[in-house]
This record gives sequence, structure tokens and C-alpha cells, in this order.
Amino acid sequence: MADNDRRWFASYAPGVPHEVVVPDEPLGASLDRAARDFPDRVAVDLLGATTTYAELADLVARGAQVLHDLGVRHGDRVALVQPNSTAHVVGFFAALRLGAVVVEHNPTYSSTELHHQLADSGATVALVWQKAVAAVVAARPGTALRSVVAVDLAADLPRRTRWALRLPVAAARTARAAMRADVPAGIPSWHRLVAAASPLPASHPRPGGEDLALIQYTGGTTGTPKGASLRHRNLVANTVQGQAWTGHARGTETVYATLPFFHAFGLTLGLTYTVRIAATVVAFPRFDAAAVLAAQRRRPGTFLPAVPPMLDRLAAAAEADPRADLTSFRYALSGGMALPAETAARWERATGGLVVEGYGMTETAPVVLGSPLSPARRPGALGLPFPSTDVRVVDPQDPTRDVGHGEQGELLVRGPQVFAGYWQRPEETAEQLLPDGWLRTGDVVRLTDDGFVVLVDRIKEVIVTGGFKVYPSQVEDHLRTMPGVRDVAVVGVPGGDLGEKVVAAVVLDDDASPVDLAAVRAWCAERLAQYAVPRGLVIVPELPRSILGKVLRRVVRDDVLAPPAV
Repeated sequence: MADNDRRWFASYAPGVPHEVVVPDEPLGASLDRAARDFPDRVAVDLLGATTTYAELADLVARGAQVLHDLGVRHGDRVALVQPNSTAHVVGFFAALRLGAVVVEHNPTYSSTELHHQLADSGATVALVWQKAVAAVVAARPGTALRSVVAVDLAADLPRRTRWALRLPVAAARTARAAMRADVPAGIPSWHRLVAAASPLPASHPRPGGEDLALIQYTGGTTGTPKGASLRHRNLVANTVQGQAWTGHARGTETVYATLPFFHAFGLTLGLTYTVRIAATVVAFPRFDAAAVLAAQRRRPGTFLPAVPPMLDRLAAAAEADPRADLTSFRYALSGGMALPAETAARWERATGGLVVEGYGMTETAPVVLGSPLSPARRPGALGLPFPSTDVRVVDPQDPTRDVGHGEQGELLVRGPQVFAGYWQRPEETAEQLLPDGWLRTGDVVRLTDDGFVVLVDRIKEVIVTGGFKVYPSQVEDHLRTMPGVRDVAVVGVPGGDLGEKVVAAVVLDDDASPVDLAAVRAWCAERLAQYAVPRGLVIVPELPRSILGKVLRRVVRDDVLAPPAV
């Protein structure tokens, strides 16, 4: 496809520009503007505890001084190992205010997983949830960590809730155990340090748009995680593109942050974009449908970024609760995995609003494609390129050659949101980021006549059997329609002369009759080529999933290949 063949523009929703202007400014500039223009607007609502934009800006200035006192300087890495909380927001923007680089970590990781990431990034200070302090302390030897600071999640909760946590009853003890943990002597408290600090002087130098802002680790489902390095400009660009796409007016929206900030999807859609439009972010330390419905009664949401399982569980919970009302949600953006048609329909029945799909990668800050927020949305498609974003579909073996019109190939993307490369991994950067700025996504797609990108599968997960390519998603989609099958993952395992053998790992409905390989093969033979029909079947109680609910095919494959337990 020629660079000037931008057929997707014709499918844009009315008013969405083809190009956007990305300001040369640090990401924190959006917080400064929100505090100036909407000082009394609630910036963060954490389970009922509210912080206004003016209060948030003050906490960030104090947090920046705390980090400065701990020796953090421009370019230093600051690790955040926390669930969603007000403290997470403060620590994130405080580090950026100094020109430091935020490194986001999953707070449920083991010490081994954390050690790799902490050692790799060279983080010198870590702001850590109390429950994760033990893992970080165990991971500390051999890293550059000088200071570990403990974050008490309960300190951000409403006063009434904090009081209830002290009650000598079983429910309070359970809640305390879920939120708090003992902290070794000598590790300071983040909240106490911030409360005692003076604000960082306004004259302190700020970072520039080309400075590094964030390292987020990716690739854990396919190999050793590597850090995607994102500049302030990349992150600012995606918030500007997002606002152009949605048309959200500043100071009017309430965004539900049910996705974790330590994930690229949750960080941008739930935090940086929210601050860009001076919205209220209703934050949840973990996803819980009942907690979301309770928050909805207190502070109705208007925009929900989510993954399909979240949408399905919320709609189901609302259907079962006569007090529930989700109709304030005008839009939901679904990402992370394919959105089933029945889930989309269920959500739109529950809300009366629209749910559209989006696509992105950690390497693209993260969004590059979105379905239009209009009746022209295309269920089942990844969407259209964002403003100022170009795409190509190329031969995976030769990314310089575009495939023919409508043919399948690897998706390449280019735009201001594309990352700077992998942290300290020049060879892997060169493999994925081409010299002319095109990023190889590793996804097999096709482009429709009107510019929608449709996913076929991940290149690394394509199965080659008998010389033929089998796309697992296509086999899975068909098998999910088989009576009694609740879910399925299709993988390739060594298959002798075939190269690889197609194997289906199937989860059955609770009341389903037994299913054997012959029945699965007969069902698949109705719609699939013979070489794509599974040659192996494993019945499993559940499928391994990522933090966002995406099936981990690599883990499924390892489990299939594992010898039976003795």
C-alpha cells in the first residue's frame, strides 16, 4: 500500500481530524493546566476518597521534593510497584516532574520477576505497596536500588473506611490483610514523607518532550520481558490523538480506571488521557464488579476503557442487580483481545451507549487503531488508524514489500506515538523498529476496502503444519460455536514429519457431555481446511490468562508438552 493511500480517512467519524499537532511539552503539563483551569474538580476518586486537581498538583509538588531529597535526578529511573491508587498517581507525576523516568511494575510479581526488571532498568528508588515490599527487598541484591519507600494503600481510602479497618472483627482483619503488610524497620512511609515535605520550587527545571518518560516491560508472554522506552512526546501524542478521536471536552468526563496503571492500556486510557481532558478518574485497586456498581451509584461514569471479560461481568452484574444503572456510560473502549459479538451486544443493551474496539501495543503508548465512535463502528475489526498514524500490510518475510490489496500480511505502523526503542537492547530494537520509523507489530492482518484493519493472528503463534499455515484464532472462533465448549486455545506442538501438530485445549461448560477428539475433528471439518483440523485434544478446567484476561497460548503449549504428573 502506498504511503499516500489513506483510505481509512473516509470512514472517520464526523469531526475527527486526519492529523493532530503534538505539543513539545512534558506529560505533566496537562496536570498543570487542569489544576489551573479546574482546581476544584475531583481529579481522583478512590473508593469514595476524593482529591481535587489543585490538591493533586500540590501532592505532586511535595512528592517531587521527596524524590529529590532521596537523590532522584533527571534521567534516573523510579520504580512504581503499586496497584491503582491516589499515591500511584502522585508518584507517577512526581517522578516525571523531576525529569526522572517512571518504571511500572506489576505489584503481584514474584521477587524473581521483579529482580530482572529492577536490575535491567537500573532504578534507584522504588515506591512500593506494602504487600509487595517483601518481594522488592528480596529482589534488591544485585540492583541499583538505593531506597525503597512503602506505600500504604489504606492511607488513600476514605476516613470512615480507614476507621473500619481497625475494628477487631473478622471482616476488618480480612480487609486489612488484603491491603496492608508489615514493613521491615528502616523503610520509610511515602505518605508521611509527602505530608512533611515542602513543594518542589516551581523554578526547578522541567523535562522536554524528547526526554525519556517511561519504561514499561513487555514480551513476558513470549520470552524475557524487555523495557519499551517511551518519550514524553510519545505519551503526549497518544493523549492528543485520543481526545481527537473521542471529542471529549475538558472538565466534563468521568473515566473509570478498572485497568491497572502498570499496564500500557490502563496507564494511558485510565490516567494520562484522563488528566489531558481534566476528567475525574474513578480508580480501583483491583477490578471487582460489585465495587464498580457501588461507585456507579456514587459517581456515575461516562467512559470505560476495559477488556471484554470486564464488560461481560459488569453487564451480567447489572442484569442481576435491580439497583444497578449503567446508562451514564456513553462509550466503552475494548482492547487487549478480540471483543465477542455477544459481549458487545450485552454491554450496549445494559448501557444504551456504544462499545468500540481499539488496538495497540506497549511500544505505541499504546493506541494506534480504533473503531469510530459512531454507528459506523465495525464489530470484529481492530479499527482505523488514529490521526497522524499510518499503517502498511507487508510480507512478514520481507517487510519492505507490501502485499496485494486485501491480502493477509504483517501490520506495520508509524506515528508520533511509536516508542524510542527497547531499553539497552539495540539489536532487538533494530529488529522491530525499522530505519524509516515503521514498527513491526508481529500481527497478521488484512486491510478492508474502506480502511478497517482486521486481525488474523500473531505471527509468532501461527502454526505451520505440513507446509500450511494455520491461524489459531480462526480455529478457536469456530470451536467456540461447538455445543458444550466454553472456551478454547489452539496451539502447535512438535508433530514429526508435519512440522507442528494442531492441538486444541478446551474448557467445557459445567453441564456439558464429554467431548472427544473425533467430535472436535468432525465439528472443525465442517468449516476448516483439513490441515487446520486439530490432531490433538486436551480438556482443561481453565485457561491461563494474563492480568488483562488474554489467553496465554505459550503457557498452554508448555502445559500440553509437559509430562503427565506421576
